[in-house]
Amino acid sequence: MAFEELKAQIGLLLEEMVNQPEDAREVQEQLREKLREMRAMGLPLPADLVELEKRLDSDLDAEA
Repeated sequence: MAFEELKAQIGLLLEEMVNQPEDAREVQEQLREKLREMRAMGLPLPADLVELEKRLDSDLDAEA
């Protein structure tokens, strides 16, 4: 999958998190999957998304 396509999909997921907060947990997992795909392909990860991923992980740890 091309870098631009992954970026577009991530953008849609972020938009979905804002527009449908009741589905946030599912969207968070999808976002993590896209970031894993980017890592596996050796693509650069945007710093803001890496920070978001860390915050999401922190939120999950706090809830557990």
